Amino acid sequence: MRHTITTVTLLLASCCAALAGAAEATKTLVVPGEVFAVDGKTAFVFTPAAADVPSGPKPWILYGPTLPAYPDEAEKWMHERFTAAGVAVAGIDTGESYGSPAGVTAMEALHAEMVRRGYATKPAFLGRSRGGLWASSWAIAHPELTAGVGGIYPVYDWRTYPGIDAAAPAYGLSPEDLAARASELCPIERIDVAAKAGVPFWIIHGDGDRKVPLEPNSARLKSRYDAAGRGHLVTLVVAKGQGHSMWEGFFRCQELVDFLIERARAGAE
Repeated sequence: MRHTITTVTLLLASCCAALAGAAEATKTLVVPGEVFAVDGKTAFVFTPAAADVPSGPKPWILYGPTLPAYPDEAEKWMHERFTAAGVAVAGIDTGESYGSPAGVTAMEALHAEMVRRGYATKPAFLGRSRGGLWASSWAIAHPELTAGVGGIYPVYDWRTYPGIDAAAPAYGLSPEDLAARASELCPIERIDVAAKAGVPFWIIHGDGDRKVPLEPNSARLKSRYDAAGRGHLVTLVVAKGQGHSMWEGFFRCQELVDFLIERARAGAE
């Protein structure tokens, strides 16, 4: 009898914890969808209308950085076009994880949940600004689960943004230790893994960006792909005179949208 009571108590505790986690998962969505909890973290999915979803595994785009303020209204145009094309968009709030292993682990949990829901095992990825660290770290950790990566003035080197001091806590290291391990932990230093695996990128970045400079981030990724003999897999559109701004050209870029839709669909085949 004691074992039965204990089992029931544990089950009730587990259910209550799950319900509490679900209750805490709140987020304002710019496109119709669902907010839910994954391993105690807030996740979301922008869901296409049922009639727009193709049969078989459903295509989707993994998004970063999922934070309380993102995705935001500036991106609404893009996400509406993704869902209108039958492509879902999902993300999980990992806090300011800056491409860290902990952030990748959280995205793995979201990925498993999306696959359980009938979505494809190979999503595309959209990384905006520091979301580029999320995207590139995912493509390096799981190139076999990455159909393609799109970027809007993305960060690929945390030494340029947010800087080593700010990034170190996300990695559980001192700034000195993180700097010493840049060759294994900084995404741009390991992007050859994605290049050799054939992960395509489509990036738009301004040449006047002072917050996330073009050269050590997007341009360097392109040069690393070139050096690996995979330069044809990277499209880098340089927005002349543009900085790290809300310029409409970044957020209403039809070519970027088309790339991500095509890659998400290819990942679902």
